[in-house]
Amino acid sequence: MNDLELIKGAANNNIQAFSALYDKYAPLLYTLIKKIVSDKETANKVLEDVFLIIWSKAEKFNFNSGNVYTWMATLAKNKAIDQIRRSSNKITEPYTEEYENICIIPLLSPLIESQSYENALVNAGKIENALYCLTEAQQITFYIAYYEGLTEAEIASRLNIPVQTVKMKIQTILNNLKENFFNEQ
Repeated sequence: MNDLELIKGAANNNIQAFSALYDKYAPLLYTLIKKIVSDKETANKVLEDVFLIIWSKAEKFNFNSGNVYTWMATLAKNKAIDQIRRSSNKITEPYTEEYENICIIPLLSPLIESQSYENALVNAGKIENALYCLTEAQQITFYIAYYEGLTEAEIASRLNIPVQTVKMKIQTILNNLKENFFNEQ
C-alpha cells in the first residue's frame, strides 16, 4: 500500500494500515522530534502523541493533496515545538481539542507539491548542502525559527536585533535555500 492508502486506512481505523504507517514513519519523525526536543524521554512521548493524533484525526488530512509525508512531518514538528513552549511556560492556555485542531494539525496549502517519503530521502542530501551553504548567522536564525518555532519578535529579542531585520533575514534565508537547493540539481 502507498502512503495515501495507508493514511486512508488509518482514517478508517484499519490497524494494519496504521501499523504500516508507524513502521515507515516513526524513525523519521523521531529524528525530527529529537532535533527539537533534546530529551529522549520527552521525544518518545511526543512521538507517541503524534501517532495518537494521526490515529484519532487522520480524517483531517487533505486526501486530495496526497502529501502524507509533509503532513506527518509538519504535525510532528508542531507537536514538538508545542511541547517545548509548554515546558518553558510560553504557552499557558490549556491543550484542548480546538487548540490541537488549530495549532498542531497542519492545514497544508493545496499549492504545496506532493512529496513522497522516498523522494524526501533522495532530496535529504541536497537540503543538507543547501543549509550548509548558508552563512553561520543564517544557519542560526534558520535553526531558531524552524526547530525552536520562535516568532519573528522572539527571534529579534534573542538576537537583539529589530524585528524588521529578522523578517529580511528570514526572506534572504529562504531565497538562499531555494537557490542553493536548485543549484544542486
